[in-house]
Order: sequence, then C-alpha cells, then structure tokens
Amino acid sequence: MNITTMFKEKAKALNGSVVLPESNDLRTLQAVEIIIREGFSKVILLGKKDKILEDAKANNVSVAGCEVIDPETYADIADFETYFFEKRKAKGLTLEEAQKLVRQPLYFGALLIQFKKANGMVAGAFNTTGDVLRAALQVIGVKAGLKTVSSSFIMVTKDFLGQGDKVFLFGDCAVVPEPTAEQLADIAISTAETRRALLGDEPKVALLSFSTKGSATHDLIEKVLTAKSLIEDRKVDFDFDGELQLDAAVVEKVGKKKAPNSVVAGQANVLIFPDLQAGNIGYKLVERFAGAEAIGPVIQGLAAPVCDLSRGCSVEDIVNTAALVLLLSAKGD
Repeated sequence: MNITTMFKEKAKALNGSVVLPESNDLRTLQAVEIIIREGFSKVILLGKKDKILEDAKANNVSVAGCEVIDPETYADIADFETYFFEKRKAKGLTLEEAQKLVRQPLYFGALLIQFKKANGMVAGAFNTTGDVLRAALQVIGVKAGLKTVSSSFIMVTKDFLGQGDKVFLFGDCAVVPEPTAEQLADIAISTAETRRALLGDEPKVALLSFSTKGSATHDLIEKVLTAKSLIEDRKVDFDFDGELQLDAAVVEKVGKKKAPNSVVAGQANVLIFPDLQAGNIGYKLVERFAGAEAIGPVIQGLAAPVCDLSRGCSVEDIVNTAALVLLLSAKGD
C-alpha cells in the first residue's frame, strides 16, 4: 500500500466532509467525482447548483453524491454575518463589509468549518495562497498555544540508506520566510503534530543548522538554540534536539559520532529548517536528486484544517489533499 492509499483508508474511517470552494475550476469537479467514487470523504461544493451541474455535464464529469451550497441563498447566512462581524469589528470591519465577505467562497467555506458543518477545506487551484490563508486566518484563526501558521512537506524517500522507503516531514518549506526563534519553535511543534496526525507514529524532531552541538558559533545558530530552549519550556511530549547538521540528524553512525548523547541524532524523522530558503531548496533537492515523492505543502498551525494547493495542481493533488485535511481534523490541528 502506498502512502496516499494509506491516507485515504485512514480518512475513510473518519466519515468526515471536505469543502471544495472552487467549483469554477474543472479540476475541482473532476476531483469530486474521484473522491465520491473512492468513498473516503463527503464533499461540499460551493456555488450555484445549476451552473455546477451544467459545467460538469459539459465536461463529462459526475458530481452526483456531493452537497452543493450557494452562499447567496444559505439559510443560516445571518449567523455567519454576525459571527464574522463580531470577530473582526475591532479591526475596522463594518457590518456591510462582513455581509459581502461571508458570501465569498473562501470565507464561506472557512465559516462552514468554524460552525462544524465540515471538517476542513481544500483550496488554491484557482485562488492564491495569500487569499486562502487570509480567509482561514480571519475566520478560523491560529491554534491555541501557537502564534504561527506554517507548512510541512511529506517526503517519501526511496530505499533510504539501504533501509527501505522512509518518510520524513520537512518544515517550513512554503510559508514563513525568516522565522524568529519563537516561530521556529512553533513550526517544530506543528510539524511534530502533523506527523502524528498523518502517520500515527512518534516524531523525532531535529532543528537543523550548519553546526552540530557547538561545532561552530554564529548568530544563526543561536536562533536555533533559542528555539530549542523555547520548545523545552513548553514541555512537549515528543523527542527533539538541535542544533544538528543534516547528516548528524539522519545518519546513525554520524549522529553517534557528532552527538552521542542526543535522543534524536541519527533517528530524526522530522527536519526543521532554519529558514524558508533552506527548507524550499532542501525539499526540492531531495525530490529532484534523490527521486523522493514530495506531498504538500500541508498547512499547519490553524485552529481547524485548511490546506492550500498550487494553482498548477493536478486533479490527483486535490484528491490526496482532501484526505490529508480529514486526518488533520481528527487530531484537532
């Protein structure tokens, strides 16, 4: 069983529902057909039903079995308006502005999640990452205990060091350009939680740097050490360590040599990069040079799951991300 099949099987057991707000995108309609056929999630499409059915028929796609909601005619829209106005009025939002925004698909979809009408939302095939995250942050907000929304990639490596296929999580590779020490700590905690939610095993988190246990000194290393101290203060329930070079983090014999007293060195399955440049370059190097499968980005740190897609995504990407959203919702991410 490959990893995406495993995610779908785990998602099926949850009997949840996913909002797909971009019904104007053909890939979304095609994804609905697959999700319904595979049966791992209920689907809510947003838009005018006649138009959605017309577009589906014109493209030989079936959306039978999904729920279609038109925000303009939704019976409980007044509750959404009141909630959103009260939440944002201190930021200068007027009631009239709230009434307009809650009818926009991204905001309406996030409100369905907030009101427990759906488990999560997948968007970004048509909308930008900024638009998707803005709606999610304004409606749902950040998870309690965190201040940072970040991302992680699931990296499936082929026959890693002769040990067979191995799955790593890389964070943050898509959202926070220059994280502070506090943000780095948040990213590490969120990525550990993401691993537990998706894979069900225990995270071993390495805070990466160009130094291992004092082999060099630099302000950049101090930031990583401060992040480690902040994680210690939060008394998390997973193993972590830093600063560690990549080889010390994932190669057992190197870890034993460079950091013999570390509970993580040589065994890390969650790699936290010190900034976005390192993370983005790192995951693409592993994907292209090592032939690893990169799944994501998984958006993490929100009080309820909303996952972003690339506007160049495939139908398969939408389908697979829908399964991830359900698994994240089960753990309250």
